[in-house]
Amino acid sequence: MASVRQLSGFTFANNADAESLLSRNFRDLIELSRLYHPAPILLIYFPHLYGILYASIRQYISYETIFLRSCALLVGSVFFSNAAHIWNDIVDEPLDAQTPRTRTRPIPRGAVSKKRAALLCITQAILATLAFSFFPLPNSVVYAIPNIIATTYYPWSKRHMDYPQFVLGFCIAYGVAIGALIMGMAPFTLQNGGVVVQPEVLCLFLAVLFWTVIFDTVYAHLDVDSDVKIGIRSTAVRFRGCAKWFLAVQLVCMIYALVLLGVWGNMSVAYYVFAVGGSLLSLGLLIYCVDLESSQSCWWWFGTGFWYTGGAILIGLLVEYILA
Repeated sequence: MASVRQLSGFTFANNADAESLLSRNFRDLIELSRLYHPAPILLIYFPHLYGILYASIRQYISYETIFLRSCALLVGSVFFSNAAHIWNDIVDEPLDAQTPRTRTRPIPRGAVSKKRAALLCITQAILATLAFSFFPLPNSVVYAIPNIIATTYYPWSKRHMDYPQFVLGFCIAYGVAIGALIMGMAPFTLQNGGVVVQPEVLCLFLAVLFWTVIFDTVYAHLDVDSDVKIGIRSTAVRFRGCAKWFLAVQLVCMIYALVLLGVWGNMSVAYYVFAVGGSLLSLGLLIYCVDLESSQSCWWWFGTGFWYTGGAILIGLLVEYILA
């Protein structure tokens, strides 16, 4: 029952061969898009939810509107996540092929061609932009341009600078601005030749940025030995041996941003308990307990810290909305 390879593609001796190949192709695309686990999507979606909730707190928006627009951004986040991960794998293919943990990804192992991956990436990016049809403000898609540029550049930043985690942090934290925008709150405006930013939105954006730098620095320690050998740059490589001090500084900056958000936004005690206290506790434990020399420890704390911290901020903003 062997399949026969022809110049035009594949023909099959029976349906079982066809089903087997289709199944493998489907699994390869799922792996390429990181759809086999919810974490990559939620990493992108949570900041959008934060922006939605904060804008709703300030504008007293109904539950129904929040639900519908949250669903729209969830769908958009899925497609954006797919496009971003595929693009990252296309650009990183020469580096991934040299790294033990990533050399079995679909593109380095030859399961998916770069041409096919690029076509899928473009398709997912186009589908992601459809979410902007739900935005109430005109020309809302223009606000996405900074993040499109940053997301496109991110894979290259690992070749150009020691701090690519801050580029990734910008990409992920920008979801706060998009979340506020879909609720009718412009995160920034152009006035008199300059940019005027909503200060509370900026605080929430910075908090997510520093949070991203923390968990991605821990994640980068999974490959730090390989990265040093092949020339990949990161905060894990830059601060190797003293990374916990670097992480502690990021945590201080994150908590400061969350406190400023609470002060300027006149938040209740509940916000400080859940969002500020929960973030400080969960990330403080991560920084204290994680063994950066152990891949197993880094992987466990990366996943666990994400859920606890992301959930704490989400609960803090949700409770604040309910109380408001």
